[in-house]
This record gives sequence, structure tokens and C-alpha cells, in this order.
Amino acid sequence: MDLGGLAVLRILSAMLALALAAPAYSADLLREGHYGAPSCQLASQSRLITIEREDELRDEVTLRFDQAVDVADSQSWIYSSRPVFTWASETKVACGKAIGYLDGGHVSEEYVGKCDCFYGRMVSFMR
Repeated sequence: MDLGGLAVLRILSAMLALALAAPAYSADLLREGHYGAPSCQLASQSRLITIEREDELRDEVTLRFDQAVDVADSQSWIYSSRPVFTWASETKVACGKAIGYLDGGHVSEEYVGKCDCFYGRMVSFMR
């Protein structure tokens, strides 16, 4: 192997070692300097799942969706150093899917739970 190939091999080896040694944390795990459990691990335990009346559930999911849309459109949150915009975007998607299922006459516990969880994450980072 020539010197150029050896240098490239050393660089790639160093990059691989750094990648394997560095912990991977996403924005949702970093809160005031503490690392915690992954987000929405127990989304099925959302209080929204316990709402039996479909019109009341739709109102709650739609409220979260509308607030997330407002936050995602806000310049102050778009350019904030906190992950509020990210969670607003996730909330919009999950709540939008939950609304779609409700429109089809089905309650998706998965998306209702994610909607509630992501909304809670969004709100927690707004404080």
C-alpha cells in the first residue's frame, strides 16, 4: 500500500473510532443538561386514549394540531435554539394522521398517543 492509501486508511479508522466512541443523543433527550429516556416510549398511555366520545377526542387532537401549526409558523420558534419547532413539526404530522384516521371512523391509538406526547414535548421546551 502506498503512503497516500495508508493516510486515507488512518483517517477513515480515526473517523470510525470517533463515531463509535461518541454518544448519540437527539434534541429530545437533552433537557436542561440532563439525558433521559427516549421520547414517547409509552405513547399508548396518553390520557387522550381514555376519551370515549369521538367528537371530544377529535376536538382535543385538533386543538393540539392547530397549536402546533401556529408554533411551526412562528419565526421566533423557527429560529430558536430550543427544539420547539422540531416538536411542533412532529406534533403536526402525528395529530394530522390521527385526524385522518378519525375522519375514516377509526381511532388510531398509536397516532393519538404520539400526538399527545409530541405536543407535550413541544410545550415543555416552550417554557
